[in-house]
Amino acid sequence: MQFVLASQSPARLALLRSAGLDPAVFVSGVDEDAVAASLPDPSPSELVTALAAAKAEAVLDQVAAAHPDAVVVACDSMLNIGGQMVGKPGSPDIARRRWAAMAGTSGELLTGHAVVRLEGGTRTKETAGWESTTVRFGTPSPAEIDAYVASGEPLNVAGGFTIDGLGGWFVEGLDGGHTSVIGISLPLTRRLLAEVGVSVVDLWRPPAS
Repeated sequence: MQFVLASQSPARLALLRSAGLDPAVFVSGVDEDAVAASLPDPSPSELVTALAAAKAEAVLDQVAAAHPDAVVVACDSMLNIGGQMVGKPGSPDIARRRWAAMAGTSGELLTGHAVVRLEGGTRTKETAGWESTTVRFGTPSPAEIDAYVASGEPLNVAGGFTIDGLGGWFVEGLDGGHTSVIGISLPLTRRLLAEVGVSVVDLWRPPAS
């Protein structure tokens, strides 16, 4: 059975590879703003879970044609900071303003997960879930914020920060799962895989001979 990651995130892919998997990658191209706008007043957890489900749905036909027996995993992350859900900054100005507001505070990073199992090219089982982790931000100097924004890293990641890259210098600590903050919670993914009848150990790469 093929593990399929419905994401273009290099951090998610690297994490899964380091955890023993060889994922096939299918990029959904979902219009996240349109999906969010279609939801009537969703809670933060409902929002990230719906976005993950939309991403999984978007790639199913392609996956079924290429890998008839597969499990598709999609994720979406957003940061709840000061009661506002924020995604990728997208521009240096937004990233700079966001970091000026986040410095010295805490936020809740929510990651929604959707899992769909395909057997013989047909969807047979599906499930979804979410996880939240409190992130305690440090207080970088204005020069450090400028350098971080200039690196380009925070522009296209949820909340405008990473913990496995340059942003890790500016995060004081986490309360919750660190892999969820990277973009895909390994414990939650293992539980969701079990719900669709897949054991993660069966997906591990065989040991090198």
